[in-house]
Amino acid sequence: MHPSADSTNPQSDNVYALWDRLAEFSAGDGDAALIHLLTTLCAMVAAQNALWAVVVRLPSPAPKDALFGWRPRLVRLLHPVPAVAASVQEQFDTLWSSDVDLSQILAVSGDEPFRTRLLFEALPPEWFEGEHYRRHYLEVGHADSISVRCALNDDVRIHLFVFRDAQAPRFSALDSNLLGFVMRGLRWFYRQQLLSHGLLIANAPLTPAERKVLLGLLDGHMEKQIAQKLDQSPNTTHFHVKSIYAKFGVRNRSALAALWLGKLR
Repeated sequence: MHPSADSTNPQSDNVYALWDRLAEFSAGDGDAALIHLLTTLCAMVAAQNALWAVVVRLPSPAPKDALFGWRPRLVRLLHPVPAVAASVQEQFDTLWSSDVDLSQILAVSGDEPFRTRLLFEALPPEWFEGEHYRRHYLEVGHADSISVRCALNDDVRIHLFVFRDAQAPRFSALDSNLLGFVMRGLRWFYRQQLLSHGLLIANAPLTPAERKVLLGLLDGHMEKQIAQKLDQSPNTTHFHVKSIYAKFGVRNRSALAALWLGKLR
């Protein structure tokens, strides 16, 4: 039995109460629901701050992309104090450059459907002597973190980070297990969050052929042009287009583009 699921554990009631409370939020209260989740998680593990991110995989990443095509599409800080917000923005900007930190690579590596990690177990000792830890942890008042990652499909993941300062003890395996237990039971909530923000999410993974067609659509090519480029019949291309629309729950190219750009409300 998972330790956090033990009915004799006083945290169990808190977990079930959190799940029940999140289910009570209306669809229009997605932001308030997310704040409630992050606030409650921080209270459960005595964390100082929390960061929530929706991370998607680009349809055609560069061959030498250190992050394997994964990029954040939505980032939310529970307490967006200026120093922390500036640090998050700086880290986001580096994701599109060649200056990617080891911690960022490890955050997206692997294909586990669900994963929790303690910072001091995930990274080597020398990393904590480096610039990234100094700039983006110590200088903004953080010293330790737990990360939780949940895959919704092959192309969309939820990432959660909770932080403690240098005055607090390090996070423990019990803290990590508790967060993992809470987050594993909230896949329905993650999908609601994505829909409430109009972010890209397919109800099934794209096939390799569909991904190639999707890239053509997002580049503004007509179906005939895509068929010629991919050396396939127009009927095959049209079949893939219809499948893509169905998976993303849209009816036309404009709605697909709006969904991809995060502009559909």
